Amino acid sequence: MQKTTERKFSTSMSRAAVLAFSLGTSLGWGSLVVTCNSYLLQAGPAGSVIGMIVGGLIMMLIARNYHYMMVSYPDAGGSYAFARDVFGYDYGFLTAWFLMLTYLAVLWANATAIPLFARNFFGELFRFGFMYTVFGYDVYAGEVLLTICSLGLTIFFLSRSNRMSVNLMVVFAAVFAIGITICFAGGVIKHDMSYEPFFIPDQSALSQTIRIAVITPWAFIGFENISHFTTEFSFSRKKSFKILTWAVILTTLLYVFVMILSVTAYPPQYNSWMEYIKDRNNLSGLDALPAFYAARHYFGNFGVVTLIAALAALIITSLIGNTFALSRLFYAMGKDGIFPKCVSDLNEKGIPVCGFRLIFLISLVIPFLGRTAIGWIVDVTTLGATIVYAIVSAAAYKIAREQKDKLEKFTGLAGAVIMALFVLYLLVPNLLTTASMEAPSYFLFVVWSVLGFIFFRWILTRDKTARFGRSIIVWIGLLSLVLFVSLVWMSQSTMEVTSTALNDIEDYYTIGNHAEENERIIPMEMQRIRRTNARSILIVIALFGTSLVVLLNNYRLMTQRAQESESQLAFFSQIANIDSLTGVKSKHAYSERERMTNEEISSGNVEPFAVVVCDVNGLKHINDTYGHKAGDTYIQSASETICEIFMHSPVFRTGGDEFVVYLTGRDYDNRQYLMQKLHQISVAHIGSNNVVVSGGISDFIPDKDKDIREVFERADKFMYEEKQALKKMGAKTR
Repeated sequence: MQKTTERKFSTSMSRAAVLAFSLGTSLGWGSLVVTCNSYLLQAGPAGSVIGMIVGGLIMMLIARNYHYMMVSYPDAGGSYAFARDVFGYDYGFLTAWFLMLTYLAVLWANATAIPLFARNFFGELFRFGFMYTVFGYDVYAGEVLLTICSLGLTIFFLSRSNRMSVNLMVVFAAVFAIGITICFAGGVIKHDMSYEPFFIPDQSALSQTIRIAVITPWAFIGFENISHFTTEFSFSRKKSFKILTWAVILTTLLYVFVMILSVTAYPPQYNSWMEYIKDRNNLSGLDALPAFYAARHYFGNFGVVTLIAALAALIITSLIGNTFALSRLFYAMGKDGIFPKCVSDLNEKGIPVCGFRLIFLISLVIPFLGRTAIGWIVDVTTLGATIVYAIVSAAAYKIAREQKDKLEKFTGLAGAVIMALFVLYLLVPNLLTTASMEAPSYFLFVVWSVLGFIFFRWILTRDKTARFGRSIIVWIGLLSLVLFVSLVWMSQSTMEVTSTALNDIEDYYTIGNHAEENERIIPMEMQRIRRTNARSILIVIALFGTSLVVLLNNYRLMTQRAQESESQLAFFSQIANIDSLTGVKSKHAYSERERMTNEEISSGNVEPFAVVVCDVNGLKHINDTYGHKAGDTYIQSASETICEIFMHSPVFRTGGDEFVVYLTGRDYDNRQYLMQKLHQISVAHIGSNNVVVSGGISDFIPDKDKDIREVFERADKFMYEEKQALKKMGAKTR
């Protein structure tokens, strides 16, 4: 029977393509159109630019952490794979759950922006077939159809050819980068209006700058998407940091260019850019888009066409980049059993077609929700991305601490702490300024978290290998987050309805004379506040209760599974005595062997024995060159070699690349032959990819050795002498 070869992703990603994906995914519709509301009205041009630069510097820390993890754990799935391999599958699922929402929300935001693009530049062409109004937004059949077709075309082209997708990203990334830069340069050179006010009046300049810095994860979401396809790079992963650095720098510059361009010109009826931007909702056409107004002001139709091309390119690259990253994330989740296995299937061209189709199916309902709801979902992405960046930074810190890499240890810790502070800022309204998100965004975050609990329950029932459900602390933390954010949402809802009630009362007494109804208006508004508060409490109780019930149910299943696993492993003694990576005895088991041998030495009843100390050569080189997964495989090969030679003696793994063999009986009698065999195998493997092991042996000497430690130290010394000898023959020692 013919063996089927597993299909793999092709290595078609050049450095230019990877930079285009990083830059093109982090910028989208919002970077050119929504910047006015997100930044300028929050902090003015000075606060926005300074805050953006500060945020860019912070994102450099995150970029370094991603680079470190990409080199250490090259695998599809990016952040999900990092959290899974470092902290376990539960952390991996939690990361994937928020990462999935982040990418989907940005994808949906840009897909539903296409009708807005058409409306602004092509009039009412697609505004036909009025359906309904949802959250104040009119939904038209023509615009729904346009959005679905745009998503469908994106999926179609991505499913046809990786090379086509890569080439499109490179071309369109160049289009928007050049277009924005040209218009910015013209606006700065020709500008004849005042940039004042530099900050928003009556607000602290520091708080405005901090506000912009904190929302920078939203501005950069997607720059890390290249971590999902590191196996597709056609160059060394060690060069990824330079690419990420350029992506952060260029993203920061392009945002700054758009901000400054937007305040360089404004219609003559306004006294400042601030008056103009505040009133832009009452304008239409290009007048309602400050960047486009400025481009037309300085360049005429050429400027408008240039920015239209740039905006179209921004939307296209965002659609391609986010869909591409999601397909690789879904692929990894399918391989691990989170999604059905078919999602991880690749066609003959190495394309995850089923993953693309799943993205399309999930997105079909989105055009029917309207842009208002999409805006609330997009707000959640700032929080979701910040959580993901914190987890990845923590993973980098953990690995760097184990590997003694000082730079990444610092950047990992700094990234985790800063992102944790950002999460606190986003979750606590009015901490430094006004509310960080609207009330519906807090509610959607809670709903998504509760759905995560429910979906995880489904995963547990299908997980036959017991990989999931081992970290109850993860789910207690998420439950606490659900409760906290629910209370924040309830507080925000109460504040909003109270503010509305006060405005209604003010209008009531200001407009007209309603003396005969004066006694009714206040009780009516108070009743409305009480109803809203009661409804909010019931919803919070329902959401938290659902989460708690599912968590307890999951915990019961996890406990039951743990008990079953414990009974199955009873045959192999204690779990702690087995090294999980290699299957040989663990460091804990060696400590027990050491204790027992020392007791035998003290009592004078010890049998002749010898200790062999082994060290795996070149492990750091393997980790740095091929990643920690390859390093794990290398350690496993070393363990197999040692076990095959000393097949009648217990083998212990006492460190990352260190093994100890306790020789008695037949192996003790043949110890010189076995050591010579180990040496010959290692010499034969020098210069190849096969494992090289340095070994040293020492016998127990009665009346001289007081404990096994002295025997071990002699063997360790001989091992280092063997290591130096192998090094002179060409073996790598690092």
